[in-house]
Amino acid sequence: MELQIKQHNGFKYVDEGQGEVLLLLHGLFGALSNWQGVVDEFARTHRVVIPMLPIYDMPLTRAGISGLVDFVEDFTKAMSLTQPAVVLGNSLGGHVALVYALRNPQRIRQMVLTGSSGLFEDSMGGSFPRRGDYQYVQERVAYTFYDPKVATKDLVDEVFDVTNSNAKCLRIIAIARSAQRHNVAKDLGKIKAPTLLIWGLNDTITPPVVAHEFHRLLPHSELHFLDHCGHAPMMERPQAFNRLLQQFLTPAASPAATPA
Repeated sequence: MELQIKQHNGFKYVDEGQGEVLLLLHGLFGALSNWQGVVDEFARTHRVVIPMLPIYDMPLTRAGISGLVDFVEDFTKAMSLTQPAVVLGNSLGGHVALVYALRNPQRIRQMVLTGSSGLFEDSMGGSFPRRGDYQYVQERVAYTFYDPKVATKDLVDEVFDVTNSNAKCLRIIAIARSAQRHNVAKDLGKIKAPTLLIWGLNDTITPPVVAHEFHRLLPHSELHFLDHCGHAPMMERPQAFNRLLQQFLTPAASPAATPA
């Protein structure tokens, strides 16, 4: 299905389906469309909600992890999302999900992290995109994926437009620096929500060692790797990603209910 972007109280978002809420958070150079495969699969059984994070237009004084978590809190309040939700985050969105969970443990039923920052990330391959250099941006976007063909022209054009705006670049730099400063390692043990870690085995931005460290520090986590997959598994391996997500969301039959 084509994603329908809605607007309410100044928020832009996708809201599809009915049932338990899946709250999806995109990354620094991400977009609502990054979650297309999840919406297509899960809007049949869940209410899938994706806010557009104000990465490029939030006030510079608030451009950081805390400001983005404030935004998610305001958004869930405005949308009356009062029941505990399943929160999914990719890259920077995973980092926001973690801090949101630490601040609002009662609002999280389960959490899914994929290529999350919060411990370590090699943003844009270790350097910031140069203005006006399309080929450079194309290479950096391709670096996000195992298969460079996933970096479509539309995706590259989107990032190129962002890097050519001084105002947007200032906010991206502020948020990226905030993410690098805001290491969550010492707090992860406080997160009690069951957490699914889905990681690309070929992720060069948050490499597999980062996934293992999240798994070690999150007390109720399970870790799965997808081969031939980079930093955005829900885009590059959508079917495998959805299969793992489905298993995680469907509770196993209790022993009492299982026939002898």
